[in-house]
Amino acid sequence: MSKVAVIVTNDVEDIEFTSPKDALEAAGHEVTVIEKEANTTVTGKHGTEIHVDKGIDDVKPEDFDALLVPGGFSPDQLRVDPRFVAFTKYFLGYDKPLFAICHGPQLFIQTGLVKGRTLTAYESIQPDLYYAGAIVKNEPVVIDHALVTSRVPDDLPEFNSAIVKALV
Repeated sequence: MSKVAVIVTNDVEDIEFTSPKDALEAAGHEVTVIEKEANTTVTGKHGTEIHVDKGIDDVKPEDFDALLVPGGFSPDQLRVDPRFVAFTKYFLGYDKPLFAICHGPQLFIQTGLVKGRTLTAYESIQPDLYYAGAIVKNEPVVIDHALVTSRVPDDLPEFNSAIVKALV
């Protein structure tokens, strides 16, 4: 099956990490958690401890079939690190499967590749994406080629279904 990268750091929205990860693994996909350093632990906003498999300097986006960007405060922290921006930019630029929920699409702004893309995000991020040139919809799941985005934890059932289907 597919190899899926997940980029996270501390204060990720716990359920936006665990729920899609569980859905992907249940469908037979291999999920690799990536942060600044391998074999460390990051902590979600609500206390979930997440084991980091690989450091960002130890991976190449070409090694993965898809990328998942959960929300919370994690994407805002990652977007100031050019390594995570470049990693994400690869998936947007080559239209490879890219999945983001809630604040996840916030990271896309730094790539310069949202202009003309159709997506959704958490309510406070929607204007930022619009001003960056995106076509923003307020729907539970928005699919634009290989880009699948969602708004909030309540949208997880639809989001999880869409991301698993995208990798079939």
